[in-house]
Amino acid sequence: MMPKFVIGDIHGQIDRLHEALEYIAKDEHAGAPIVFLGDYVDRGPDSRAVIELLMQGQAEGKPWTCLMGNHDRFLLRYLANPNYMDPNVSRPLLWTDPPLGGAHTLASYGVDVREGRDLDDIHADALEAIPQAHRDWIANLPRLLETEEHIFVHAGLRPGVLLNYQKEDDLVWIRAPFLDWQGDWGRLVVHGHTALDAPQLYSNRLNMDGGAGYGRPLRPGLLLGREAFLLGPIGRVRL
Repeated sequence: MMPKFVIGDIHGQIDRLHEALEYIAKDEHAGAPIVFLGDYVDRGPDSRAVIELLMQGQAEGKPWTCLMGNHDRFLLRYLANPNYMDPNVSRPLLWTDPPLGGAHTLASYGVDVREGRDLDDIHADALEAIPQAHRDWIANLPRLLETEEHIFVHAGLRPGVLLNYQKEDDLVWIRAPFLDWQGDWGRLVVHGHTALDAPQLYSNRLNMDGGAGYGRPLRPGLLLGREAFLLGPIGRVRL
């Protein structure tokens, strides 16, 4: 049984990420692999710093796997087309519109996103400000990670579809068909994307999105087989 740590949606909260990594460092299994479930950017103030920390950790050879989230993909699609509206969003929105939080990401790269600025000027500044290395890193993020005991994914899986045939839109965006399904996947599915007040374990899945993008704590998880624990200031708490 290989222990693994898991960290849910970070959303530009670099201080929360440092705190989560400190909790992991104090655990007896410190040094075990960490899986990050995507959504590193948007809403919080420090998206650039989050990406730089994750890139640096991987460059140093830390056993970190970073998956792609829908917000990370949105950043790339905005850079390709500033008028892009993802059809998976519940209503027509640009990435820079307040509910999605892309303006906070651009601001973390030093882009002037003050209200009233021309959107084309903001986009031109973004193309200049966001390093190609950051774009390449996001573009190459895996969408899924399988182990003997777990399936790690940002949003979830579509019931009735084999893993090899899952569509990227579902892996980074799905909600109700996955969240409502009570069947057994054969392994515990570990995901984020749908924000709760705190991570929660269900019979067939573990939701690690505790709402850090909305100012709530970012608690890392520890997986020992299908047992799951949250790490925090008092140590481990079993889910």
